[in-house]
Parts: sequence; structure tokens; C-alpha cells
Amino acid sequence: MATRVITYLKKKKVPFKVLKYDHAEKGAAFAAQATGFPLERTIKTLVVDTRPKGCHLALMAGDRQLSLKKMAKACAVKRAAMADTATAERLTGYLVGGISPFATRQRLPVVMEASLLNHTKVAVNAGQRGTMLVMAPKDILKVLAGKVFDISEP
Repeated sequence: MATRVITYLKKKKVPFKVLKYDHAEKGAAFAAQATGFPLERTIKTLVVDTRPKGCHLALMAGDRQLSLKKMAKACAVKRAAMADTATAERLTGYLVGGISPFATRQRLPVVMEASLLNHTKVAVNAGQRGTMLVMAPKDILKVLAGKVFDISEP
């Protein structure tokens, strides 16, 4: 079954491979283990409150933690905080554990963790729990017009 993300990426002619797995719990670590894909190449999509600018998406390697201080700097705001579950789901149109940066209900600016560009292929959520897409990180950036910053904790 095609997700909203798969339909969107096919229209954009972006190459990807679908990885399905049994979704028993949320999180990049579980997705990486279930698919056999390396955690450092498995993206977690986080919704970050960057008021007064609204919210941004942070694309993080699964083995790293987001630095809210670095995220605020990347977004040119004083402070950043994680958005609550209800806000994340309302803005993206996806359930937590299945949030994809593509085809979100409200278009949100994207910041990608710089380490992800060290890989030729990464796995990113397809907008549904239990479905990941393997694709080039440069294609993700291009489609989303994202920015690249070091936004992880030291």
C-alpha cells in the first residue's frame, strides 16, 4: 500500500526503496533493529518548537541526540524546545513513530544533522509506522529544500 509519502516522492521522481517491518514500538533504534539497517543511518524526524518562527523538523541520525541549543542557533531563534505529541501530529498529519519529513500537512522548514551526509543511503520514515524508505540524504535535502547543520549533542 502506497503511503502519502511514497505517492509524493514518485511524483517528484525521487529514487527510494521501501523497507517494511513489524512495528512493535516507536523509535529509530527499534526501526533499525527490525530492518537490519544501521542506527547511525536511520533518521528520526523530530518536530521542534522554534517560536516565534513556528516549528521546524530536525532530521537526526538514530544514534545521536538533538542539541536544542544548536537547533535554536540553526533556526536563528533564542530557544528551541521539543513540540508536544499533539502538536507534532497536528502539524505533520502523521502519528508519532511514523512522522516523515515529506508531504506533511503543514510545510515545515527542515534542518538535517550534518553527519547524515557521510552516508550514501539512509532510512527515513515513509509516513506510516512500520514503513521506512532507503534513499540518498542529498535527495532528501533537495526535495525538502533543507539546511544542514551540526545539531547533535557533543
